[in-house]
Amino acid sequence: MKQHPLIAAAALAACAAFAPAQAQDLKGKTVKVVVPAPAGSAPDVIARLVSEHMRGQIGATFVVENRPGAGGLVAVNAVKSAPADGTTLLFPQGAVVAISPLTYKEAKFDFERDFETIATIAHTPMLLVANTAKGPGSLKDALDSAKAKPDMVTLGNPVRTSIPHLAAEMMGQKMNVRFQQIPMGTTPAGIQAVVNGDIQLYIDGVAPLMPMVKAGRVKALAVTAAQELPGLEGIPLAKDVVPELNVSGWFALFAPKGTPAATVQWLNSAANKAVVDADTVVKMRNLGTYPMPGSVAESQAFVKKEKARWVDVIRLSGIQPE
Repeated sequence: MKQHPLIAAAALAACAAFAPAQAQDLKGKTVKVVVPAPAGSAPDVIARLVSEHMRGQIGATFVVENRPGAGGLVAVNAVKSAPADGTTLLFPQGAVVAISPLTYKEAKFDFERDFETIATIAHTPMLLVANTAKGPGSLKDALDSAKAKPDMVTLGNPVRTSIPHLAAEMMGQKMNVRFQQIPMGTTPAGIQAVVNGDIQLYIDGVAPLMPMVKAGRVKALAVTAAQELPGLEGIPLAKDVVPELNVSGWFALFAPKGTPAATVQWLNSAANKAVVDADTVVKMRNLGTYPMPGSVAESQAFVKKEKARWVDVIRLSGIQPE
């Protein structure tokens, strides 16, 4: 996979710094990786892929524990109060980190304050698709229609306040247009609605939508990636029509605040090796997910930026914490 040269260099540097002697910190111990998503979901599958590769490097037993529910609050609170020794880690999706604190009244956590960022793991861009007969032919057509008839162009998303929903809100805000956004409840329901023509557009992560695109059941209008990615060749980039519409769901690895810096660095190095492993890259790509290696500092900066980007989007959307 083509990577930004600075990110690739940082990943290689981090990997080079990882030596077997340093892994003794966790060798022989059990490391619990808590995932705020159900078994079999994309976060769960990716957490298991990465954990298995890290197990081989560190010599620890990695156990993935699924604790879904309440926008990730159950999992976050469990890890937040765990011992800060590297034996309990959190593997959340980006929405848990950046969105839940803004949309759940009970979310009293702040990832920069309460956790140590270990590493960014992977990202998955959003894909905007249209009904083949009733939908617009391009992203520009969709925007023009929404501008001409505010709240008349129907755009489905899987769940309210999800990354797909907010990506569509961001698109409307940047272009001063209003879609009629419809939370479908589940991804299968959204796909079926756009295929049937009950809605004109649907936005979600690329993985569940690409098979429908390849089968000709829906039209791919745009992908919210920063650049063309393997498996998504030929799909227009949303940012070429809507400036800076570069939005992905993502996954990262965290430890409780106070985990020793050396342990964080060891885990970061192991995670970087895991995500650039050729077999892992292929398996991730099958899930519409792409590696995001980087140093601890780069990962911290990314999380900070992602947290900040959604504040105004949510405020302008009129979404209140519930």
